[in-house]
Amino acid sequence: MSRPIRAVISSAALAHNLARVRERAPSAKVWAVIKAHAYGHGLAAALRGLQSADGLALIEFEQAQQLRSLGWTRPILMLEGAFDRGDVGLALELGLSLVVHEERQWAWLSEIACGSVDVWLKLNTGMNRLGVPPEAGGDLYRRLSELPAVSRIGLMSHFADADRDGCLEGPMQRFDAATASLSGDRSLANSAAICVAASAHRDWVRPGVMLYGGSPFADRSARSLGLRAAMTLRSELIAVQTLKAGDAVGYGSSFVAQHPMRIGVVACGYADGYPRHAPTGTPVAVDGVMTRVVGRVSMDMITVDLEPVAMAQAGSGVELWGETVPIDEVARCAGTIGYELMCAVAPRVSKQLVDL
Repeated sequence: MSRPIRAVISSAALAHNLARVRERAPSAKVWAVIKAHAYGHGLAAALRGLQSADGLALIEFEQAQQLRSLGWTRPILMLEGAFDRGDVGLALELGLSLVVHEERQWAWLSEIACGSVDVWLKLNTGMNRLGVPPEAGGDLYRRLSELPAVSRIGLMSHFADADRDGCLEGPMQRFDAATASLSGDRSLANSAAICVAASAHRDWVRPGVMLYGGSPFADRSARSLGLRAAMTLRSELIAVQTLKAGDAVGYGSSFVAQHPMRIGVVACGYADGYPRHAPTGTPVAVDGVMTRVVGRVSMDMITVDLEPVAMAQAGSGVELWGETVPIDEVARCAGTIGYELMCAVAPRVSKQLVDL
């Protein structure tokens, strides 16, 4: 490896975070959500760090096929269900569980003459994204139960505002009213609901970002929730510049030195997945010391203030986010969320899986 940037993925941190989920929802089984290549961490990391999960949940059928080929034998839930008839056949072949959220998916299942699949009927309780209206849930449940291809039916929904106080009661009431007479496991809680609402835990919880060490709350840090960063984005300084008072750095000359100072150039840019809109002041660590980004993020480089790190030089280690620099803080400065940064790490950034 020549260019020094890399994403270090900790399977131990993933296992730690899964354990925190079980502490908060001790009576529930866990669907570990690993869509988008396990939030950018990779399937290999997910299989190693989340091996004690009761099931894995994702949307990509190609990756579900890969999970089976890699030896995962426990349940796999396809969160958006089948996208076409062929997906139903693949679900039968691989033993996948399918979410059903619209009529076409029922129709495809009705065409299956042999074999069986577990399904999860999804109700729309207010997010208005996927799911059948609560008042239509009973009828679709009945029609699903009449299909020879359907072995078991679970019931689920998804919260739009689980991270906001007082926003869970309405959706839960709508869900409970619509499913009161229906049998089957229930699944409601995402990461935020796992943390704040025991009444939402039900039979299965579906943690996502908290498994990877990100906070589902804007005002609570991952550390305060007992979570560890599973991804550390690391690089090095590849050059050091000395600025005079009045010198600018980077495109647009958006940062101008007020006094003589040293600037480090980091091998990382927006083509690696670092947020282009991260402004001056975004936290970064050099040789373990917290400092800040200065100037605009370029395609392949960012520049950082070396005043707090007097001994830094070309070759000094840099952490863009991870154990020292919370990813949620970087995301907040850039006007986005940690989820996006995890998923946006570019293919040209090598991943190093460690067990620490």
